[in-house]
Amino acid sequence: MEDTPMDEGNVALETPVADVFVPPSIHREETIRGESYTHFSPVPPSLQASDSDPSTGVPCVLGVDEAGRGPVLGPMVYGVFYLPIPESEPLLKSTHHFDDSKVLTPAVRSSLMETLCTAGTDLHRTCGWAVSSLSARDIGANMMRPAGATYNLNAQAMDATAALIQGVMARGVNVREIYVDTIGQPAAYQKRLERIFPTVQITVAKKADSLYPCVSAASVCAKVTRDAALEVLYEARSRTSGTKLTGEDDGSELPTWGSGYPSDARCVAWLKQNMHPLFGWGSECRFSWGTAKDMLETKGGVKVDWPTDDDDSTSRLTDFFVSNGDREKDADELGTWFGTPAGLEAF
Repeated sequence: MEDTPMDEGNVALETPVADVFVPPSIHREETIRGESYTHFSPVPPSLQASDSDPSTGVPCVLGVDEAGRGPVLGPMVYGVFYLPIPESEPLLKSTHHFDDSKVLTPAVRSSLMETLCTAGTDLHRTCGWAVSSLSARDIGANMMRPAGATYNLNAQAMDATAALIQGVMARGVNVREIYVDTIGQPAAYQKRLERIFPTVQITVAKKADSLYPCVSAASVCAKVTRDAALEVLYEARSRTSGTKLTGEDDGSELPTWGSGYPSDARCVAWLKQNMHPLFGWGSECRFSWGTAKDMLETKGGVKVDWPTDDDDSTSRLTDFFVSNGDREKDADELGTWFGTPAGLEAF
């Protein structure tokens, strides 16, 4: 996987703030263990179908976007956001000013997410959302499978997207329109989704997070979840290694791993300072990324040569206890184990 370059301005917007809102989509234990997971918000009562047929529910539009595709540290998070079709533009764009999460400050993103998660607000009453957090450990392990079994990032992203949409529909939401942001080929991506959801109108487009309010809202859900996950991971990693989380007596701020992007100097410095020569890093790192690979190979990592498996893998335990001559004898194994039986003529 090639590392994604970012300029200083984008790095600043991608870096979590200290007081980021921690949404309910943060499953702390799974995050620390390096496990992937999915979180669904409760479906607003106004959007639930009156019976088991979702088509009787309020027609909804659903947006899909991700956060953290390029970083070497932390999860990649896919988010979906749904609400009644007529409410999308006035509620999300005009009233709450949702936009692509990359152009919103961390404080604004955090505030929007907190409003969404607060009971009694118009967003909480009207909208639903879900996220799939793909851990750095799982991303790297899937991408580094043996040849022929590789599970690349695009395939992981596609499966996460489909599972989130299916999960929303399974909860009785009448999804009629889907808008998806992509950095790949929109036409091919759209055809794959149309085969999975043939009855839904689907639009896949680049920069969809700045074109469709529901995608903008999905990007905020994904980004705030990733920001909070980075903070949880950093705190857990620091406590494990014995690093203080507070500044010195003068209140100075300790260096962190920043945004987690390879182009962020703080991220690279943290990787260098915390690299174990044999194990590298913990479950917070994507070992399939060029930054991690190069650092392990050139900055003091221990090279391990694994022995080649023997062609003959069917050896029996008893083969280790008998001589070659015994193996050629047509004797039962139990007798061979205790030695060659003596004939009657020996007496």
